[in-house]
Amino acid sequence: MGKYSSSFQKPMAQKSDGPHVIWRGIGCLMMLIVPAISIAAGITTINYGLAHNWPIPYQLLVSLRLPDFFYKSSGLVIIFYPLTQIPNLFAYVIVSLLYIVLIGGVISVIYAFIYRAVGPSRYGPLDEPPPKIKTKRYTR
Repeated sequence: MGKYSSSFQKPMAQKSDGPHVIWRGIGCLMMLIVPAISIAAGITTINYGLAHNWPIPYQLLVSLRLPDFFYKSSGLVIIFYPLTQIPNLFAYVIVSLLYIVLIGGVISVIYAFIYRAVGPSRYGPLDEPPPKIKTKRYTR
């Protein structure tokens, strides 16, 4: 046996292939739950606003009208016709997108606070913290 044979080497720790399976599952659920909650909240908000005479732009309160070439193709009409039957579709979509951005932002801020509180330290064992020097402000 040689001096550098594999019997003298320490076994290397295996690196993980990515985030833990639980985090993948939570991320998948969030991709399904946040849009569902946002759509439900958007529809509820618009219906509540219409019932209580909120100033909603009239351009958003129309039904979808498909271009003429959609009606020439029976396949496209079958796919997109149900969308034309939804009243106030544009208002629902706009408000739902606003809720998605709002909920996503809140979740991101909460995650940042939790990660900062319980996450790994800023510097590893081999890192050196930044130098603590005071510089004078340059004036001309």
